[in-house]
Amino acid sequence: MKLLVTGGCGFIGSNFIHYIFEKYPDYKITNLDKMTYAGNLENLRSVEVNPNYRFIRGDICNVGIVNSAARDVDVILNFAAETHVDRSIQDADAFVRTNVFGVYALLEAVKKNKVKRFIHISTDEVYGSINTGSFKETDILEPSSPYSASKAGADLLVKSYRTTFNLPVIITRSSNNYGPYQYPEKVIPLFITNALEDKPVPLYGDGRNVRDWLYVKDNCRAIDTVMHKGRDGEIYNIGGGVEMPNIELTKTILSFIGKPETLIKPVQDRPGHDRRYSIDSSKLTSELGWKPEYDFKKGIKETIRWYVGNKSWWTRLRKQG
Repeated sequence: MKLLVTGGCGFIGSNFIHYIFEKYPDYKITNLDKMTYAGNLENLRSVEVNPNYRFIRGDICNVGIVNSAARDVDVILNFAAETHVDRSIQDADAFVRTNVFGVYALLEAVKKNKVKRFIHISTDEVYGSINTGSFKETDILEPSSPYSASKAGADLLVKSYRTTFNLPVIITRSSNNYGPYQYPEKVIPLFITNALEDKPVPLYGDGRNVRDWLYVKDNCRAIDTVMHKGRDGEIYNIGGGVEMPNIELTKTILSFIGKPETLIKPVQDRPGHDRRYSIDSSKLTSELGWKPEYDFKKGIKETIRWYVGNKSWWTRLRKQG
């Protein structure tokens, strides 16, 4: 099978490429990545010599590059996105361009090249906040930030191309991912790396915002399952089943690293901060047989172990800003 992975040098994309080559060594992967600040060639250094791997540096907003990369591929998996909420609040321009227009360019390439399947990697943040219960795939989208709004816009565009052109598209919406290769601006790697250097860990507001945590390898397995068994036109929620207030998350990280809770530094909450995310993954479990294999204790220990063992990776990124 021939895959085009966009954003493959980022966090989830690079983990997915490693996963695919481990499970399907005969698959061929083309990685199209713009190499923004969050893209890192070091994430895929071990697969560069693989004859089944090809890297193209390019922007998914460039229609010509996308059309060229999409020729003669079976599946396109779109991991490419601007994802950091705080950055979207400061300047939403790149989020609208990449997360909406970039998806349009990919959909046009799917149509033109008759690609057999397009999998769009989305987020649970498109649903917005929920006080009780969990969001299902059919629930209304109520995004709160420019980031989540741009992802919601992309989801609607993907659905429209299914309705209008009958394209073979699937959307996955996962909860908060964590694991190796995650850029250290995100909460878990930020808190891990700060704690390792005895620096304060900045906790938003009262720390009671709740997130559902999904280990990245479980997400990769879910996307693989959807790629091979999913039904065209469907949306699949992918949740880790680990809901936790941020204050509990912070204390757990500090405890596992062996650092004092005095490192916790409350900071002003960000605008429009969603209180709780929760998604129902029963559709994916009942229809396709997927369920997470990592509980949080196992996943966070592996994640901490990776950052401890790869200090040069994250210290270099911190210096680059």
